[in-house]
Amino acid sequence: MLKFTLLLIFIAKALDVTGQDIAELERRNGFKDLKLGIPIDSVKGEKKFKKEFKEHGEFISKVYTVDDPEYNKIGEIPITKIEIKTYRDLVYQIHVVTDKDPRLMKALESVYGPADYDLKKETYFWKGQTLILKFKSFSRNQLEMIYSSYLILAMMKEDKGKKVEDIADDF
Repeated sequence: MLKFTLLLIFIAKALDVTGQDIAELERRNGFKDLKLGIPIDSVKGEKKFKKEFKEHGEFISKVYTVDDPEYNKIGEIPITKIEIKTYRDLVYQIHVVTDKDPRLMKALESVYGPADYDLKKETYFWKGQTLILKFKSFSRNQLEMIYSSYLILAMMKEDKGKKVEDIADDF
């Protein structure tokens, strides 16, 4: 009976730690001080407009590169580039490319807990209520982390619904 009780306590603790890790992902809401959902004007450092495109073929979005000395490294691991995507001038995706280093995955798992793995896309990911963090190989010598906001993507869907309503009202 004592072993069974200890086993239940151990399992409960393990589940509790995993929940806290996803809460940490939600709390951080992005990379360093680049937060999902903030206006592009709030992003510190030099922002260079790269291009405008249509997300999912219909939502006008913009891509910026960000350069700031604070974003040059993660610990000792050099960062190659940081790009952010915006919709209606709100950041909905942060794309970070680093040199390949196995310590990066270990660090992510120490902060957010064990990752889930998508075999089809060969991607590790941590999924919260409002965002997802994807981690995968970018090239032979580089890794990428992609933070995406579900809230801004939901805003895109709402805007699509409003467009349909506007068309329906026009009859």
